[in-house]
Amino acid sequence: MTNPFQEIKTATKVFGLLLFTMATSFCSYAQDPIDDEIDGLLDELFFNDQQFLDELIESDFSYNFLYTSVSYNSNTFFSGRDSGTDQFNIIPQVSYYHSSGFNASISGIYYQNFAPSWDFTSVSAGYFNTIGKKKIFNYNLGYTKYFYSDDYDGFTNSLDVSLGIRNKKRTLGTNISGSYLFGTEESYQLVSSSFVNLTLKRTSNFALRLRPRLNFIIAKQSLTISRLVTLANATVYRTFNFDVFDLLNTQINFPLSLSLKSWDFELGYNLNLPNSLVYEDSLKNTSYFNLSVGYLFDLSK
Repeated sequence: MTNPFQEIKTATKVFGLLLFTMATSFCSYAQDPIDDEIDGLLDELFFNDQQFLDELIESDFSYNFLYTSVSYNSNTFFSGRDSGTDQFNIIPQVSYYHSSGFNASISGIYYQNFAPSWDFTSVSAGYFNTIGKKKIFNYNLGYTKYFYSDDYDGFTNSLDVSLGIRNKKRTLGTNISGSYLFGTEESYQLVSSSFVNLTLKRTSNFALRLRPRLNFIIAKQSLTISRLVTLANATVYRTFNFDVFDLLNTQINFPLSLSLKSWDFELGYNLNLPNSLVYEDSLKNTSYFNLSVGYLFDLSK
């Protein structure tokens, strides 16, 4: 059977970033009627960072946005796998976006039952833009630095690139993101995320939307497997270490988003369908709820 302690440690460091980047929500509305152009932009902002970037790069005006959010996840799973420890996690984040294409953020993650509970702080910077006149294609390039509370130095840096496509009505889209994580160790991860944006109710300063999303998470993962083997007529445990690059998890998100003026609220249900790797026992599906609260500051006012 698998060594849960080794998997928890490795998966926490490699995939902790996925917990808060996929939990971040964004949607907001302008209040002043003279800001019709800004209102039109903010009215269509999607709930994750990539879609937010998509909308910003279509605008023709200058902007300076600061967005703060706190996300709560009712349980913690690594690559969709149950670690055997039931615990919530909390993800605070502050992000800045400028009309030049520059964006930056600082974030971190708190685990209920790990020691230390505050696992790491991440600081990132990037640049985003569109490809072609129709602006249905976009890209984002970024760098992230991780500062771990336990002085872990395996993955302290990340080079990130994402490519996206969506329809003009902003109701359908797909993003593919790739990251190269490095430090004293190295890893790779790919995330494909496809979304649907359904408006259930909308007024001038209020919107209620359902935004289902399908994610495929592929990554390089180091595993330690313990198996019973027979040597010289004796049955003993042997440990095998190996690396795999495979589909680790398929995740389905059902987030319900409520936007009220500059406030953003989201309640979601998340279903993990983890893929069993070689030598890994059959894995059960896992699920959890998420809740996030965000607020937009328009620094240009």
